[in-house]
Amino acid sequence: MALLVAGAFFMEIVDATIITPAIPLIASSFGVDPVDVNLAISAYLVTLAVLIPASGWVADRFGARPVFAAAIAIFTLASIGCALSVSLPMLVGMRILQGVGGAMMVPVGRLAVLRVSGKANLVRTIALLTWPALAAPVLAPVLGGAIATLGSWRWIFFVNIPIGVFGFLLSLKLIRGERDPVPRPLDWRGLLVLGAGIAAALMALESIRVAGTDWLLVAAGGATALVLLAVAAWHLLHTRHPLIELRVLRVPTLRITVTAGSLYRLVITAVPFLLPLQFQLVFGWTPFLSGLLVAVLFAGNIAIKPATTPLMRHFGIRRVLIVNGVLSVGCYGLLASLGPTMPVAVIGVVLFLSGVLRSVGFTAYVTLAFSDVGGDRLTHANTLNAAVQELASGLGIAVAALLLSTLTPLAATPHTAYAWTFLVLGALMALTVVESFRLPRDAATAVTAR
Repeated sequence: MALLVAGAFFMEIVDATIITPAIPLIASSFGVDPVDVNLAISAYLVTLAVLIPASGWVADRFGARPVFAAAIAIFTLASIGCALSVSLPMLVGMRILQGVGGAMMVPVGRLAVLRVSGKANLVRTIALLTWPALAAPVLAPVLGGAIATLGSWRWIFFVNIPIGVFGFLLSLKLIRGERDPVPRPLDWRGLLVLGAGIAAALMALESIRVAGTDWLLVAAGGATALVLLAVAAWHLLHTRHPLIELRVLRVPTLRITVTAGSLYRLVITAVPFLLPLQFQLVFGWTPFLSGLLVAVLFAGNIAIKPATTPLMRHFGIRRVLIVNGVLSVGCYGLLASLGPTMPVAVIGVVLFLSGVLRSVGFTAYVTLAFSDVGGDRLTHANTLNAAVQELASGLGIAVAALLLSTLTPLAATPHTAYAWTFLVLGALMALTVVESFRLPRDAATAVTAR
């Protein structure tokens, strides 16, 4: 069951990363600016964030197996819709539909697996859930770049079809998890207000553009988002059956994962979005070569993976997060130094190192999230953490596009704009180091068996 859920996660990650090398070609096909295509990525991730909180209720109401199977079917059909899109709004709409399927796919499957895993097996279970997904970002940029170079970008979405059909058939046999005979009521008000607040925030970010920004619209969107999110927080804290149980944030390790871990996720998600744009639009590389170099970054993810658990057990999660955060800040300085005249091998080394560091930090935060959570709070913690992490990923793309759009008119050259964007992201990464110092020295020892 864990491997099937990991396979679904693989499909979801492939879909999120295979599109990046083809962004310039998609933009050319639709007659839009390449930076505008980020909406097709961030809309998908934000849809996940908005709907994931309802996934726990849906699983309790209808059972894990039918929900998981239906989610795979929706995700696969939406992939076909993406391939047949004739405009950017249609592509964004199909990506939102994919987000609907994704929101009910991986979170429901992961929850079903976590419910039958004890504390002693948590690290191993997390490894089973994440190992196959680590291969997806390695394969997806190369595959996406090759397809975009040799054929049409539309074929990149057809990759999900055989995986989806196979996963759908296996889900009917393998997924376990009975429906709750008396499920808690769904918090529709919380879902609507929270979703509207997140959507308003994304629209405000997307309204900032190089060609001309309607700052009145940005201010109105930002103010609306703040009001709606404040109302949502008040509602979630005072309703009897909240969509998201915010009181689980009283657990220090989960709280720091939601704060620092989300900022970490935001920053690292921006890199695979920026690199293909820089490689093709500034360096003049083909989609295939740019995808190949992005794959080197994710190869670093896999290469270090066998060592992440021993590192956490030997040094403790707190020390690993602090050291990894400091090194990651320095790595963003290296990313800012990349240039078209730099040897490809040197660029590959920098990207491989970046992948190593993001893998260590990501694994540490995932392990930390559930280290001190158990019992009935596990469902709420899983829902909250999954929603916040997906929201951070979606905002990471939007923030990267915002920084690039804002800095491009101020920079002497396009290359300088990318360099300053990476430096700003490095400064944001430094904030996660500050938050990591707040962790207890013995944080997560129950699951790392240190």
